[in-house]
Amino acid sequence: MAEVDDVVSKTFRALVESADRKFARVRDFPSYGRAQGQHFFQKVFKAYMRLWKYQQEHRTELVKAGLNRWEIGEIAGRIGQLYFGQYMRTSEARFLVEAYVFYEAILKRRYFEGCKVKDLGVRFKELRFFARFLLVSLILNRTEMVKVVVEKLRALVDDCKANFRETNFKEWKLVVQEILRFMNVDTTFTITSARPVRYRAIFDCHPNSVPYVARFHAKKVLKFRDAILMSYHWNEVKFAELTLDAYRMLQCLEWEPSGSFYQKHPAEPKENGVAVDYSGASGLIDMNLSADMMDPTLPPNPRKAILYRPSVTHLIAVMATISEELPPESVMLVYLSASGKSGHSNASPVETSGGSRRTTKNKLASHNSLEQNFPAPESHINGKKGSSDYYDDYLWLGPKGNSGSSNLYPGDIIPFTRRPLFLIIDSDSSHAFKVLHGAERGEKAGLLLSPLRPMFKDPSIADITQNGSQFTFFLTAPLQAFCQMVGFSLTDSDTEVLNSAENLLSTAFSKWEVILCKSPSLDLVWAQVLSDPFLRRLIVRHAGTKNLLTDIIER
Repeated sequence: MAEVDDVVSKTFRALVESADRKFARVRDFPSYGRAQGQHFFQKVFKAYMRLWKYQQEHRTELVKAGLNRWEIGEIAGRIGQLYFGQYMRTSEARFLVEAYVFYEAILKRRYFEGCKVKDLGVRFKELRFFARFLLVSLILNRTEMVKVVVEKLRALVDDCKANFRETNFKEWKLVVQEILRFMNVDTTFTITSARPVRYRAIFDCHPNSVPYVARFHAKKVLKFRDAILMSYHWNEVKFAELTLDAYRMLQCLEWEPSGSFYQKHPAEPKENGVAVDYSGASGLIDMNLSADMMDPTLPPNPRKAILYRPSVTHLIAVMATISEELPPESVMLVYLSASGKSGHSNASPVETSGGSRRTTKNKLASHNSLEQNFPAPESHINGKKGSSDYYDDYLWLGPKGNSGSSNLYPGDIIPFTRRPLFLIIDSDSSHAFKVLHGAERGEKAGLLLSPLRPMFKDPSIADITQNGSQFTFFLTAPLQAFCQMVGFSLTDSDTEVLNSAENLLSTAFSKWEVILCKSPSLDLVWAQVLSDPFLRRLIVRHAGTKNLLTDIIER
């Protein structure tokens, strides 16, 4: 019998080593590109699933041979990490859900907590597990679970500081501070009854405009397949490598699942009023639970490459890779949020070009840029553009200090206009990118440009590093952004006010959809993407909120 146990233990260790070697090959693969290393991922998934099944089937023998519970948790954590990595590469919700299933099982079964090991290496494994679980729960909008895990992470950091005094846990204290700061700013945690940022048909398909959207037909229709999301501000709100603005755009470009899992239920399950104890030997994880969390009727999410503080050259390399792999008749969305050069003069966010005011409907129909807040450069007024126009102002992608290598110029974007491009610029230098209109090299680019500066009743909250970008907030959660702008604090107790305001906004956006769909002279750059629900919602919100704010100011 001892020989059998020894064979089982050796086989298990061999499987662990083999899976770990395969994992090391894919851990640092880039999160963009359609086919990079896909066969490696299949191999590493197969290796870990085989390992997981083996430890389930031989749990008794392995425990006798000295298997620790934290080792089971580490295997489950690796599988969850693999699933999350696949979600970041593909934006397929099923991978995010699978990651959550494994991480939640680790927490419930107390694989790390139950071992009571005074081993610094094991404590670090547990810390990393909590940080990864927080990120998955945050993206999945499991706010109650986020709160539970935050408290457990904070308690673990305090415990580690007390028991390992010779080790500095400063980085982990910063992790706790980051997530608390993120939760304080993100309205998901302050207004839990608010409508989801993700696209949900019941809220975002406005009944009055649905017939017009259904009948709308352009000569050319582009499919929205790929997006690049980048936010680069000094000391901006973030958790791990996900900034608040990138998080809001990520949520805005995904479908809201409607499976039974998304109904509110306690984070800690109970049976007959008693908390379930998962500290026993069972290693079963209900992998079929993901079926209850998915909505098979939803189309796939567009792929999203999320870049955290990239260099200019890295950003351009990612754009080139995705542009090269873009399927035919498809459009790439690029969202860039960053500061312009220091000392840049700001114009009023409601100025209009030339002093004369045309109707918004005509503006939408005749221009491929929806942003009309800024006067055109002198060399552009007479229809002429100098090469310097493309390299005057820029976005600043760098640390403190100024360096030309950290400047992203409008001219850097021009080569990518050989393919359909939908560009969102959120910056105090956004007006510089108006020169792209007419400078395209093959396809007209759609531009959504932010005002030069935000507008707040209380100027003290205008700091983008404290509250995120107002422009991005309006694109992703317009009601909350409007309340923030006027200084009105919504809470869950304001249900009636919240619903009334949402209905008013829904009616306004519905009217704008009708205007766009009925316009006989709508520019092709908008017409060819208007059928896509994500891009249409961004266009409508940009046009609707801009003109709503303009009307309020003029009154």
